[in-house]
Amino acid sequence: MAALAKKGPALSGDPVFSKGVDVVTFGCRLNTYESEVMRREAESAGLGALEGGAIIFNTCAVTGEAVRQAKQSIRKARRENPQARIIVTGCAAQTEPQNFVAMDEVDLVLGNEEKLKAHSYRGLPDFGVNDTEKARVNDIFSVRETAGHMVDAIEGRARAFVQVQNGCDHRCTFCIIPYGRGNSRSVPMGAVVEQVKRLSGNGYAEIVLTGVDMTSFGADLPGSPKLGKLVKTILKQVPDVKRLRLSSIDSIEADDDLLDAIATEPRLMPHLHLSLQSGDDMILKRMKRRHNRDQSIRFCQDLRRLRPGIVFGADIIAGFPTETDAMFEKSLEIVEECGLTHLHVFPFSPRQGTPAARMPQLRRELVKQRAARLRAAGDAAYRSHLSSLAGTRQSILVEREGLGRTEGFTLAAVSAGAPGEIVDAAIAGDDGVRLIAAPLAARAA
Repeated sequence: MAALAKKGPALSGDPVFSKGVDVVTFGCRLNTYESEVMRREAESAGLGALEGGAIIFNTCAVTGEAVRQAKQSIRKARRENPQARIIVTGCAAQTEPQNFVAMDEVDLVLGNEEKLKAHSYRGLPDFGVNDTEKARVNDIFSVRETAGHMVDAIEGRARAFVQVQNGCDHRCTFCIIPYGRGNSRSVPMGAVVEQVKRLSGNGYAEIVLTGVDMTSFGADLPGSPKLGKLVKTILKQVPDVKRLRLSSIDSIEADDDLLDAIATEPRLMPHLHLSLQSGDDMILKRMKRRHNRDQSIRFCQDLRRLRPGIVFGADIIAGFPTETDAMFEKSLEIVEECGLTHLHVFPFSPRQGTPAARMPQLRRELVKQRAARLRAAGDAAYRSHLSSLAGTRQSILVEREGLGRTEGFTLAAVSAGAPGEIVDAAIAGDDGVRLIAAPLAARAA
């Protein structure tokens, strides 16, 4: 199995395929969770018994580069596995199915709803079928509910992901994802709690809650519970879960219970990844974001007062259409003003079908230059963050031999502990990329 990108579209490393069902995952943590559901459903449909096995590509559509990388990986997989059945699904398959249907390397294209059901994998077409038989993609906006699929483990991962929400009701002008995921719909609270209990009981010390627009959780459920209530309920009803983490959130939707949980619950990790996208108010308006610059800065300041030492990451787009030099400088400045330490920079990439693709575009070279400057600012902020932790004591979840993450999601080199264990360590310094941790004691996960 190749579970690849941790955030964003990048493919990290070449997957090694074996007979049976292999899943190649691009993109977000929600895709990682869904890949485990897909593997189970595909195996129950009998794909593992096929001669040559089956390879499922769970794609991302957030940028054109993400789609390009998926196609490149598909072609390589076909060259190296001529007898395998190749299935393409995920957001890119949902938003542009015909582009994958047209690939001779692909045997079947499944939509985001179809990929989670065993019957979608049954009767897999033989090689050489027509385009109609190759595509099983329905209207994602017709989907009204999100089921709480149960998984026992996340293969190759020291932490487990739990889906709490899917889809998005907002229409940011740059974003294609609602057309891949549909409208916002929540997993019932009871199902989320049961999944957390199951994974915690199976030995996972850290559980990550994930969704497409996670802070919109609950609006479609009876009583309209918010994300904060869900977090508090999990921590109360699953006392054995050692670490609960949130994936990307929209700060403007953070509710009072969520802020209170951040302030008072030590098992809720002090790390938030924010969907900022820009530091300039005019660009934020043209993106149809619901926050402004001052609100973002104030949110980070308020959270630091509630939880000293909390760490912030953020998504920022460089080179959005009409962005002037002065507007871009506002994005550079917000890195320091919000105290961001984990930056994900996206050079603007026009996605066909979005309003931003029809706006006046910047030169690609200028977009790349601005992205490079933002990354440099993020790298400098991260190095400063590493230095600030020297001499502190940190709790580190070991991800793989020799490497782990602090509660603030900072990478650390640690010489003790097996994957999945939590190690208490003193921070001796850093090498510019990761903390150097000296273990004090290990606690079994």
